[in-house]
Amino acid sequence: MSKPTVLVVDDERDIRELLTITLGRMGLLVDSAGTVAEARARLAGARYGLCLTDMRLPDGNGLEIVAHIVARHPETPVAMITAYGNVEAAVDALKAGAFDFVSKPVDLSVLRRLVNNALELQQRRAAAAPTSSGLIGQAPVMQQLRQTIGKLARSQAPVYIAGESGAGKERVARLIHEQGPRASGPFVPVNCGAIPTELMESEFFGHKKGSFTGAHADKEGLFQAAHGGTLFLDEVAELPLSMQVKLLRAIQEKSVRPVGAPTEIPVDVRILSATHKDLARQVEDNRFRHDLFYRLNVIELRVPPLRERVEDIPLLADAILRRLSSEIGEPMPVLSADALVVLRDYPFPGNVRELENILERATALCEGETIQPPDLRLPAGTGPRGASAAVSASAGNGPTGASPSPTGSGDDLPRHLENLEREAIVRALEECRYNKTKAAAKLGITFRALRYKLKKLAIE
Repeated sequence: MSKPTVLVVDDERDIRELLTITLGRMGLLVDSAGTVAEARARLAGARYGLCLTDMRLPDGNGLEIVAHIVARHPETPVAMITAYGNVEAAVDALKAGAFDFVSKPVDLSVLRRLVNNALELQQRRAAAAPTSSGLIGQAPVMQQLRQTIGKLARSQAPVYIAGESGAGKERVARLIHEQGPRASGPFVPVNCGAIPTELMESEFFGHKKGSFTGAHADKEGLFQAAHGGTLFLDEVAELPLSMQVKLLRAIQEKSVRPVGAPTEIPVDVRILSATHKDLARQVEDNRFRHDLFYRLNVIELRVPPLRERVEDIPLLADAILRRLSSEIGEPMPVLSADALVVLRDYPFPGNVRELENILERATALCEGETIQPPDLRLPAGTGPRGASAAVSASAGNGPTGASPSPTGSGDDLPRHLENLEREAIVRALEECRYNKTKAAAKLGITFRALRYKLKKLAIE
């Protein structure tokens, strides 16, 4: 297999020689150029595995080269060499389509990682076209989303994923990771709203033994755990302002300092973030730092809600029912035509996650082999899509179809209902001396529904 060739564009001879020696020791071939015009000529006459370009050049700037490569040579990753601390230039390069950036004076270890990531991306793209497994749907907005994911996967730019709760933001983040050069590295998701404020710094950056009461051993933080891979900051709007400052520094400096440690540790992570809130509005209201928003929102990707792609509901429902069937190891009922019409007319405030909950509940409660509209137990008073009466509906409703609690939008209600359900089933089994047929009758559900519940709740 021929050695990859890297194009180095810099008007400083010393920098070109340093990069040529470093890349040569990595077993790579190197071409060099000192101007924008010379770089374009080189690109027209050869194919490159990577291009490294300086920002300031005698006849233009590196952004022109980035734009040229993105438009005419999209298969070639391009990375920007920026002045130390020039964050805006790096962000502009990423927005223009650069794969990554490295600051002067060039840290050779950082450079080697960047080059290896770029070449791995080339190999993965040559081996197979990006897939979008787990992203079901043929609606135009979903086809556009798949194309955008494929483009973003080729970059190292931070991506802010906007979308409503339950729309699939984490699934999109995983696909960006899986289709990029960091696929072999870890994908570390973290719910920023679930970490107590007093433990946040330790969770993100780790701590040293004895650094505070209860620190009985060294602990690795989330940044270290994601080294070489992707850190996904879900519900990033929930970060307190004090933590936002520390997170900004970690992202800018690409290093973290564990609590109680005397020095910083370099980390190589790609940052993806998401929230169901309007982050720009949070900035306007001084609830989120503008400079951190600027760093996270280099590229914004919107995940459409389910009501904007109702034509995908049959495909999604079929996939969900097949998964449920596989999980419990027995045939599952199918949706009737009437039930499908009802689902298509429902606004789904909880999006795909709510559809999953509705079908899981209907599967357990339906009497025959076909799910009928009453089995869906949708909230009473639900009108066509967009009806305000349904916006507060929750898929966590119990079998009676009662109105949901005001706290139904949180993560604790489904867990609480599951615990109540488990207690009721265990009590019925004990009272019926573990005769499942009698226990099902006592609970007022079918025998099949009881078997499903026993498997789902892991009740032996």
